[in-house]
Amino acid sequence: MMHRMKTPQAYTDLWELSTKIHNYGSILTLLHWDQETHMPPGGITARSHQIAQLSTLIHEEKTSHKFKSCLEKLTHLSSGKPRIKGLSKPQLAAVREWHKDFVRATKLPSSFVKTFSQTTSEASQVWSVAKKENNFKLFAPFLEKILGLCREKAEIMGFEEHPYDALLETYEPCMTSARVGAIFAGLQKELTHILGKIKSCRQIDNRFLHTKVDDAKQMELVHFLLSKLPMDMGFTRLDISSHPFSLALHPHDSRITTRILPNAFMSNIFSVLHEAGHSFYEMGLPLEHWGTPLSEAASLSIHESQSRWWEALIGRSLPFWEYFYPFLQKALPSMLKKISLERFYRAINRVSPSFIRVEADEVTYCLHVILRFEIEKELISGTLQVSDLPEAWNSKMKEYLGITPPSNSQGCLQDIHWSLGDFGYFPTYALGNLFSAQFFHTFAKEHPDWEEKVSEGELGFVRNWLKTNIHRWGRTYNSDDLAKKVTGKALSETAYCSYLKKKYADIYGF
Repeated sequence: MMHRMKTPQAYTDLWELSTKIHNYGSILTLLHWDQETHMPPGGITARSHQIAQLSTLIHEEKTSHKFKSCLEKLTHLSSGKPRIKGLSKPQLAAVREWHKDFVRATKLPSSFVKTFSQTTSEASQVWSVAKKENNFKLFAPFLEKILGLCREKAEIMGFEEHPYDALLETYEPCMTSARVGAIFAGLQKELTHILGKIKSCRQIDNRFLHTKVDDAKQMELVHFLLSKLPMDMGFTRLDISSHPFSLALHPHDSRITTRILPNAFMSNIFSVLHEAGHSFYEMGLPLEHWGTPLSEAASLSIHESQSRWWEALIGRSLPFWEYFYPFLQKALPSMLKKISLERFYRAINRVSPSFIRVEADEVTYCLHVILRFEIEKELISGTLQVSDLPEAWNSKMKEYLGITPPSNSQGCLQDIHWSLGDFGYFPTYALGNLFSAQFFHTFAKEHPDWEEKVSEGELGFVRNWLKTNIHRWGRTYNSDDLAKKVTGKALSETAYCSYLKKKYADIYGF
């Protein structure tokens, strides 16, 4: 008769302490969600203090003597090697990740965490005004402060080659700026080649997609879409914000937002698909390990792979619209009644260089990310000054995409990330595309009939495959190991570029 292994008390003690910290984190997430959705503008000063105080409390709990004492019973702090026997493989993985987090967290003083949190909370509100008023000079002093803090953070955390590596590690632990640069160099070459081919072809007319659709009708459409996705609606909700996002408090409480552009209703639909992908990941994390690192995402690159999977690989595919387009035609008869499925499909996949990253097509999207990666490195190293940022941005836009933004609001002020201090985050957007395509290649081999099933509105098997192969592992595997486990290969740009070449050769006929 087999006996179930008893969980060591030291592990249970650390798990309980970690669950307490996770619960504080959920409250902090709720404050951020409320700030972007329902908080009155006048509440920002008080909210900044609330966020700063709670962030400090979480940091203090993560670095407390009690946490250290519990962790020391399980692992050697100097080496990370297990100290006790009797831990299962998942428990050993959890202890490994707890140790990594503790080592990183203890490097940052609580005073720094509080200052960083309060500065970025205020800066995000200033950025919002600056973007609206196209006033870069308003935001510039705050960006200077944040850059100073990020450089200080890099020095505290430590790095071998470039200070940017210390910041990148927060979002994608498997990457360095040198490795990202090498991957991006190959990616940029391929994307530029594909874009050149497309530019030589006759452009697709998508003007009909820019007919005005009122707010109520748009929200009716996206709520219908959500009802058809394999989404647990009892565990999620959809709200409106200035910048679409997804936040999760728990696998049973994942919240997404979208935005309404009156003359671009498809933007709303793709935003919801994108954020739903993030939400699926959060809801698919193992509930039985809640409170441990195993109930957390492997990295932001893997998180982004899930959103791009649903937005692009599924949501921009022909089979998806073979099922959903008749519903769309019925909802918007005056706009779409005379538009064939083929014309609609080509229109939603039109490739054309544009100013805004979140509105970019699949071919040019990663070029927007590569631009930001290069600028971030220069800002962090000090080779680019804040005052020169608009000019540097416009110059790279002209070089990579052949266009120059007419304003800073459509240029260097368009993203919220820098106001939040999220330097090192942007590369994960492109890396997410690469991971998603590599995962999808394996998925398609295991489900050769996926197109037929999706064209009939069947999507549950897609989510189940993702949950089995990616979601359920949490941080058991890092992104590199997860890619090798699922696809048998290390991450590269090959699968993504092959996908783009085939798809857009069919659409544009080159």
